[in-house]
Amino acid sequence: MKQTTLHALAEPNRLQMVELLREGPLTVNQIAECLQIRQPQTSKHLKILYEAGLVEVQAEANRRIYKLRPEPLQEMDEWLDSFRSIWEKRFDQLEDYLEKMQKKR
Repeated sequence: MKQTTLHALAEPNRLQMVELLREGPLTVNQIAECLQIRQPQTSKHLKILYEAGLVEVQAEANRRIYKLRPEPLQEMDEWLDSFRSIWEKRFDQLEDYLEKMQKKR
């Protein structure tokens, strides 16, 4: 799932779409207008986000309304959290080292 999510978010337009949808549901046309890209291109990107599970779509008459799904992003956050702990440990070690160096002066 992480790989699919990362792949979907790697494209700048799709990442911007996720940023837009963070504020709330939008139609395809609203997204296209905000990003200043054509509707067919917007639909193509939204399909990839949908297949990655990042968005859900609701049909309303002849409009498609897209909404962000938080679950894949929460999974990414959990995965990234394992890297955060590695960096925190390294920063703690660096802090200890710098304190030792200052005491030597």
